[in-house]
Amino acid sequence: MCGIVGAVAKRPIAKLLIDGLKKLEYRGYDSAGVAVIDAHYQLKRLRVAGKVRELESVMHDHLFQGQTGIAHTRWATHGVPSEKNAHPFVSHDEFALVHNGIIENHSVLRDQLQRDGYCFHSDTDTEVVVHLIHKNYKKNQDLLAAVRAAVMELKGAYALGIISKHDPSRLVAVRQGSPLVIGKSQGENFIASDPLALLSVTQQFIYLEDNDMADITLEDIKIFNMDMQEVKREQHTLSISHDAVERGEYRHYMKKEIMEQPEAIASCLEGRVTDDHVLPAIFGPGADAIFSQVEHIQLVACGTSYHAAMVARYWLESLADIPCTVEVASEFRYRKIAPSKNSLFVTLSQSGETADTLAALRLARKMDYLSTLAICNVPGSSMTREADLQFLTRAGVEIGVASTKAFVTQLTALFLFVLALRQKRTADTQLEVELVAQLRRVPALVEKVLQQDAAIVNWARALMNKEHAIFIGRGALYPVAMEGALKMKEISYIHAEGYPSGELKHGPLALVDTNMPVISTVPGGELLEKSLSNLQEVRARGGKLYVLTDQVHLFDQDSFAGAHIIAMPCLHAALAPILYTIPLQLLAYHVAVLKGTDVDQPRNLAKSVTVE
Repeated sequence: MCGIVGAVAKRPIAKLLIDGLKKLEYRGYDSAGVAVIDAHYQLKRLRVAGKVRELESVMHDHLFQGQTGIAHTRWATHGVPSEKNAHPFVSHDEFALVHNGIIENHSVLRDQLQRDGYCFHSDTDTEVVVHLIHKNYKKNQDLLAAVRAAVMELKGAYALGIISKHDPSRLVAVRQGSPLVIGKSQGENFIASDPLALLSVTQQFIYLEDNDMADITLEDIKIFNMDMQEVKREQHTLSISHDAVERGEYRHYMKKEIMEQPEAIASCLEGRVTDDHVLPAIFGPGADAIFSQVEHIQLVACGTSYHAAMVARYWLESLADIPCTVEVASEFRYRKIAPSKNSLFVTLSQSGETADTLAALRLARKMDYLSTLAICNVPGSSMTREADLQFLTRAGVEIGVASTKAFVTQLTALFLFVLALRQKRTADTQLEVELVAQLRRVPALVEKVLQQDAAIVNWARALMNKEHAIFIGRGALYPVAMEGALKMKEISYIHAEGYPSGELKHGPLALVDTNMPVISTVPGGELLEKSLSNLQEVRARGGKLYVLTDQVHLFDQDSFAGAHIIAMPCLHAALAPILYTIPLQLLAYHVAVLKGTDVDQPRNLAKSVTVE
């Protein structure tokens, strides 16, 4: 969740570190700091409670130069947001350290270090680590050995970046359960918690694995395991352009990413479908044989990805006739599981580093599952490396904390997954031909929905002063209602809940009055009449109806007078969840803009949740 940037170079790197932190602001944070080793081999540090721009402003007032340094944006776990709790942390002005993750045994270590005479100036778990390094360095005057000895005492998850005035052209990095990547360049090298931070200086990256410790200098990178055996890690070229992480003409990243969804869906489909069927090899070598044996699917995810998994359950059971179980990752990993026979374990994650989902995947690999599949947006991420099968959604860089294009490309990927499984279950190809043809229409239809932006702004004006909202949908649109409510909560801070339409009379209807907006998705199909009945229940209690529908003519009746209607394009009912998601994203966005909230970095949230 926090952001790390580090560099060892032959040029001043303070500005480079700050620029890297700016690229990581999407992750969410409450304080920022930077430390460098200056020309006199002295360790210098600046920290602020607040935004990176405030840190940058403070730097202009100091002579802050150095060719080796580390920087950090912190999302509070231990200790309130404040300057004293901001990273980097130092020990005796000799060592500086930045840390992502949580040190679970910090209290015990703190007590030991205090007995050894160390003074603590923060409330964090991190400060113990830098003092441990200092303590161990005194024994043998070897930075790498001191770092290793320190981390051998740690319990928890961590990515560490360490510099020392005793080794002014050296940067040490350690990964255990929290992502860290090395950026490789000519005559200078870098570390970061996300390669996006370094795209302006390199496109060559090495992804560290758990228990890796990297010794990084100007010209060399050596990686060791905790037994001090040197290991080799593959170098990757990241082809994302630097411009991809800029807002361009848009006021917010979220709006930019909403508008990029037609292109993102098209990219997800490219090379994976023909005119009439899904190509069977798109899930990687071995997938064909595994899919032939599948008798059950276990989907595990968090947040928005969990909603995508819930949609997929409807698809898997109705289109592929395969039983499916969906579970929140943080629940899955902490209860006794009884895997079904020949069950394929599938994880969903935008980043591929989500802590609970990654832990669930690692647990599943030790259990009696047929195989594992990761559906993810980030190549080289932990999930894509650790799952047996991988599918990249190709959404492109997503900066806004509230996921949009990553969600619709997950839905697209899951639909391809369902059709690929269906091929193994039936020789009847007629439905697949129809669905693939409909799927290929989706990017153009999403473009059409985006043209309803002005009408959605009018809805937003009506909702901006509300304190509560209810979102409803039937079938596979029930998870879409939950996703719409989540978006509203995340960025507008309006309390919103998503329900199955048929569940209204079992409790939520008690909340409906003239002040309660009810946002509903009502496509044509076999559940249409049921959905209309539910809307009448709302209207009879004075609730304000906001309806997305491809059956506009049904709402011309007096029985729906006063309802707010937005027309949706007609599409096969199975694919409606992708299409009906778009206006709900726009609605949350416009309400948030009108309320003046921080759309891209909503309070208390982070983009990449890499701690429990």
